[in-house]
Amino acid sequence: MGCHTLDKIIGDEAPVLESEQALRDLETVPFEERIAAASTYQALQLGAAVNPDAPALYYLQEGTPEEEPIVITFRQMMGRINQIANMLHELGVGPEDTVSFMLPLVPQAFMLLFAAEAVGIANPVNPMLEAEQITGILKAAKTKVLVALGPMPGTEIWRKAMAVRDSLPELKAVLQVGGDGDQEDGIHPFDAMADRQPADRLVSGRVIKPEDTAAYFHTGGTTGTPKLVRLTHRNQVYQAWGMGLFSMGRERGVGLLIGLPLFHVGGALTQGLNSLAAGMSLVVLTASGFRNATAVRNYWRLVEKYRPRTVSGVPTIFSAILSAPFEGCDLSSIKYVGGGGSAIPVEVGRALKEIVPVPVYEVYGMTETSSVHTLTLPDGPDRLGSVGFALPYSRVRVARLDEHEKFVRDCETDEIGVVIMEGPGVFSGYLNEEYNKNAFAMEGWVNSGDLGRIDGDGYLWITGRAKDTIIRGGHNIDPLTIEDVIYRHPAVNLAAAVGQPDGYAGELPVVYVQKNPGVEAEAQEILDFLRERIAERAANPVQLYFLDEMPLTLVGKVFRPQLRWDAARRVFSDLLAPLAIGGAVIEVQVGPHPTHGTMATVKVSGVAEDGRERTAAGIAEVMKPFVMRHRVEFQ
Repeated sequence: MGCHTLDKIIGDEAPVLESEQALRDLETVPFEERIAAASTYQALQLGAAVNPDAPALYYLQEGTPEEEPIVITFRQMMGRINQIANMLHELGVGPEDTVSFMLPLVPQAFMLLFAAEAVGIANPVNPMLEAEQITGILKAAKTKVLVALGPMPGTEIWRKAMAVRDSLPELKAVLQVGGDGDQEDGIHPFDAMADRQPADRLVSGRVIKPEDTAAYFHTGGTTGTPKLVRLTHRNQVYQAWGMGLFSMGRERGVGLLIGLPLFHVGGALTQGLNSLAAGMSLVVLTASGFRNATAVRNYWRLVEKYRPRTVSGVPTIFSAILSAPFEGCDLSSIKYVGGGGSAIPVEVGRALKEIVPVPVYEVYGMTETSSVHTLTLPDGPDRLGSVGFALPYSRVRVARLDEHEKFVRDCETDEIGVVIMEGPGVFSGYLNEEYNKNAFAMEGWVNSGDLGRIDGDGYLWITGRAKDTIIRGGHNIDPLTIEDVIYRHPAVNLAAAVGQPDGYAGELPVVYVQKNPGVEAEAQEILDFLRERIAERAANPVQLYFLDEMPLTLVGKVFRPQLRWDAARRVFSDLLAPLAIGGAVIEVQVGPHPTHGTMATVKVSGVAEDGRERTAAGIAEVMKPFVMRHRVEFQ
């Protein structure tokens, strides 16, 4: 069997991918004739067949190189996937039924994800969301079976599962991982129930077609009706195949250390399915993944012990592991460093190359493209900051869109526009039809919502998120203009630039900074540093705010909405402060609103009944220049 198990054509020799033409040359074979698997289940079977007794998963409970990992072989993994799939079939799950699960990065989560796809539709859910948000996702998916982690110290997952179960009209069964269940209450013990099923086959007899829906992945905001991205088996197998082009090697061994959650396509497909379908092992960095400080602190020592081929993550993870000790560690197993999720600051990429002198390639995509859609070429020129070219059989364009977000024309070379994408990884639409109106710029071409440009050599450069663009008096400011520079300052560990409301200019740029431990710097010092290096005068931040800890999503991206809310809160609090007279107290909160997007809530206490109308009028006058809506609450 060739090194690329999902490819019928490529044998043991990995193709040399040094140019866009090398990617396009692979397209001389029609896509349907090249891909060896029609489903994720078949893809895993191919990977397991390489060496059934090799480890598929090394599961670390503490995140230290000294601990003895739990080892699950490929043979054991496939047997357990069969048992779980058969259990779900017994519970009545069919091809159109949804199995939702709320699990951390435990071994059961990996097997459940692909078992659910083998018999029905998987719906992995972020267990850190609030119960109300989880309810919306589970209802939209029409959940038939719910699987959740049982009561455990330090986690609220089971409490949330119990809080939402009665709100799910299609729910037929609840399964508890890590517990004995409660049969009288309709709660089944996950592992004990799976143990009773045959491990050598799928009893359903289902023949999975590539166009069958495999999973829903939630994306976007967490207010209002959730966005559920509908991904097919073809979408997911394509992602594993495409990334397999860059993870091929004669030695199987460990693919990478995985710390991204499985409710994220990067963890489930780019890292998970890709490695397992190639017959390569995954080292699971504890149930908390990259949120486990011990695992992050020991990252390079774990690399030395398990010898992965690839270091993979998002920029915030890279910033964290750059602070981990690496002196004296043997890192020679690493062939590539790959990152995505958001743009890798050039300075971070350079710092990584100083630790591991191998190609750093940047990837770009979104949940709607099954994760990675473009990437720089590890065999090609070093272009830190670019996200390269579209994968084989896929295309990317930068376009001008009209007011309805529909295609008007392609942008010229280096002209900034909206990135749109097409190919086998692109989804067919959201499960919630209301979101499909503006999802595609034209048929088959998903609107990314990102701004970018394509240079004269065909490389794609992401210049910012359309909604993240700071608009100062009609002047568009790309946050990366600020962030690419600020990371050069030795005190900066994490940074993000956002727009702060301004009554005259609309927005002014401000920057938030999490400092490196033990490095001191004043805000003005860093602002002066920026002014000396940012040529675009309008892009110079007017304020810098230090944070003890940057707000991050569970997959390590900076959560920019929280920074925008905080920036607005600071502005409105300062402007309204003069109204707090005679013992009055004014407190401003800014956050998401299901109708208006964002809302400022002004809470007033210490004002007598007969003075409230006058105070409300004063607040309205102050807030009049701002687009953001507000409401006043008297305590």
